[in-house]
Amino acid sequence: MVSKPQNINSLFSEIKQLIEEARQTVAVAVNAATTILYWNIGNRIKIEVLENKRGEYGKEVVKTLSQELTQEYGKGWSEQHIWHCLRFAETFPEKEILYALSRQLSWTHFRTFIYLNDEIKREFYIQMARTENWNTRTLNEKIDSMLFERTAISKKPEELIKKELKELRMKTNSVRNSFFVIHIF
Repeated sequence: MVSKPQNINSLFSEIKQLIEEARQTVAVAVNAATTILYWNIGNRIKIEVLENKRGEYGKEVVKTLSQELTQEYGKGWSEQHIWHCLRFAETFPEKEILYALSRQLSWTHFRTFIYLNDEIKREFYIQMARTENWNTRTLNEKIDSMLFERTAISKKPEELIKKELKELRMKTNSVRNSFFVIHIF
């Protein structure tokens, strides 16, 4: 067996890093484009169907769109998904803000946010998910644990948020460390 020269190992590491960075860039771009697509679909339906106050007709339009899109593009275009798109456009009417957020948050994040009816609560979770880089599992855990409500009633909300973040980081590090230990052996 021939060993690789040291400079080959270094070259391999550098190229590997370039590939990983490119993959991440592509993933962010695809997510942002998909999120904007869903907003545009919801907005178009909102303008064409629901702005004109066509209640029953709107339901039929969504049903027909779902059937035709599924036939044309395959699974993933259920009536429920189209209703999510519509609610998304209604909840986030400002496209410019959405553009900025779509590079940092996934469609799954937005699908969670659209069902938070309190605007301040929604904004709180958006900012926390964005700044702390929460995945959707963590976001849902924080919503279920009523972090917003506990923060709102806390006499020292900044301390509560810092405590929550510290616990989250400890949990994340613990998971990473156990993953590393499992895969090292």
